[in-house]
Amino acid sequence: MLNVPSQSFPAPRSQQRVASGGRSKVPLKQGRSLMDWIRLTKSGKDLTGLKGRLIEVTEEELKKHNKKDDCWICIRGFVYNVSPYMEYHPGGEDELMRAAGSDGTELFDQVHRWVNYESMLKECLVGRMAIKPAVLKVRVVESVGKIEIVLQKKENTSWDFLGHPLKNHNSLIPRKDTGLYYRKCQLISKEDVTHDTRLFCLMLPPSTHLQVPIGQHVYLKLPITGTEIVKPYTPVSGSLLSEFKEPVLPNNKYIYFLIKIYPTGLFTPELDRLQIGDFVSVSSPEGNFKISKFQELEDLFLLAAGTGFTPMVKILNYALTDIPSLRKVKLMFFNKTEDDIIWRSQLEKLAFKDKRLDVEFVLSAPISEWNGKQGHISPALLSEFLKRNLDKSKVLVCICGPVPFTEQGVRLLHDLNFSKNEIHSFTA
Repeated sequence: MLNVPSQSFPAPRSQQRVASGGRSKVPLKQGRSLMDWIRLTKSGKDLTGLKGRLIEVTEEELKKHNKKDDCWICIRGFVYNVSPYMEYHPGGEDELMRAAGSDGTELFDQVHRWVNYESMLKECLVGRMAIKPAVLKVRVVESVGKIEIVLQKKENTSWDFLGHPLKNHNSLIPRKDTGLYYRKCQLISKEDVTHDTRLFCLMLPPSTHLQVPIGQHVYLKLPITGTEIVKPYTPVSGSLLSEFKEPVLPNNKYIYFLIKIYPTGLFTPELDRLQIGDFVSVSSPEGNFKISKFQELEDLFLLAAGTGFTPMVKILNYALTDIPSLRKVKLMFFNKTEDDIIWRSQLEKLAFKDKRLDVEFVLSAPISEWNGKQGHISPALLSEFLKRNLDKSKVLVCICGPVPFTEQGVRLLHDLNFSKNEIHSFTA
């Protein structure tokens, strides 16, 4: 429902993609970016229509505000007037209107519960939902040190039970429904990987543990111009080969990110300005990639563009060390120029070390001396690249990159007769 506009994540032409099963976005009008929304919230304009007052909102009152120019939504007991935000919402007005005049908590959690709506919409806060008065009396009996609670019946009838248990009472809750937990991590190092991509190393707080499953992502949170901005990123290993990182830091204390810096972006320049010792909030992991996809796998094909390479890092490490049935791993890595290739020397050395791995680099704007493949993702490139070891071998194709790259790639894979179960796309 509420989302960070696409110009922030993914940034224009961004290649950082993390979670599968994404949601379509609508083009925003000029002047309706996240930065424009932050400016509006700082302008002093009355965005609630209540001139600074906070009110208690009854269910009956909430239901009245269900139009685009008068739209109130309740999230976790707080009511917001989201009419001013309509044109800034990258999911479109219709997405917000699904919760107009009602409690939108469940819908919000289904789509992107990681968004920090309290900060994004704090100037749109109308007030709290009114709590229905309980029909009870409380009396303190000082002589015996007890409190007496008297429940008053609305009707003079017998009660079969006393109330209803709270939702999820005495039950186990799936981790995906528990809400994100953030911990403050300290920036330990930051090093250049390419001309515009950095490897960030963050240290977890003392006595904490964060295990991010393969193919899953976390959210990084930073305060920017008074608003907390949240972006998803896929953690990587410190390197593809241990000898590239001396000394090797213990995995249970550090978390690494390969992040492309967009000079005109909102989040990554602020991240890049952090000094060693500064802190970044890191969430618990999310994602729907299942490691069971690797069971009895024989052929693994990886298609990556730019920083769409990030989920492939741990996949590569795991595939080459923990899948005994694996016969071949092939990575086709798309970039604009040679200078854009992340960890090229490590990939080449890893391919030399393990003969099961083949790496092909494809450039869209190479120099004249380039002898490798060039162009964009296409049927010709894929049909040659995606050859199984055996006709009936178990295969998995993972693809990650900009939205047009991923969508085109998935279509081409289906055209080449790969089934839905043989394809996993990492998309925003």
